[in-house]
Amino acid sequence: MKILIIYGTIEGQTRKIARFMEEVLQEAGHQVTISNAMEEPPAPSNFDAVVVGSSIHMHKYNNATKQYIMDHVEALNGIPSAFFSVSMAVASNIPEEHEEAEKISKDFLEQTGWQTSTVWQIAGALRYTQYDYFKKLIMRMIAKKQGGATDTGKDHEYTDWGKVKTTILGFINDIG
Repeated sequence: MKILIIYGTIEGQTRKIARFMEEVLQEAGHQVTISNAMEEPPAPSNFDAVVVGSSIHMHKYNNATKQYIMDHVEALNGIPSAFFSVSMAVASNIPEEHEEAEKISKDFLEQTGWQTSTVWQIAGALRYTQYDYFKKLIMRMIAKKQGGATDTGKDHEYTDWGKVKTTILGFINDIG
């Protein structure tokens, strides 16, 4: 299959997840094109399936990702597609955090008109070493509330790579 992966990222975890999906799909024999939503990604019309991912920051997704979806919503609604949402809320042990992440995704899809029924919530990473002083304090406070890592001297990754692999292969097998 010819598969397109589009991603929007701030600190790089969504890109890392998209690249991992690319590797998994290529190992399974698929032809994969991957593109950052900010870099003139190709239209979905020449692909058998499209996977789009974005991270949540301040309860919003990446603007370039949103614009890509809105520009190509008709094509996306006409082929198998999936959306993966990356956030620290998924790593939280607080059920309301999971519910909020799902609500943000649902609202986003309604705003864009994209009618995919395949939405994956994926835990991201705390990139303390990339944050400025104030963002580091805020993220540490949020992490503490959610039961996450508060050591700001290093980064902390929460992505379940085994689950990502199983999920992307399951999606492709279901549509293939």
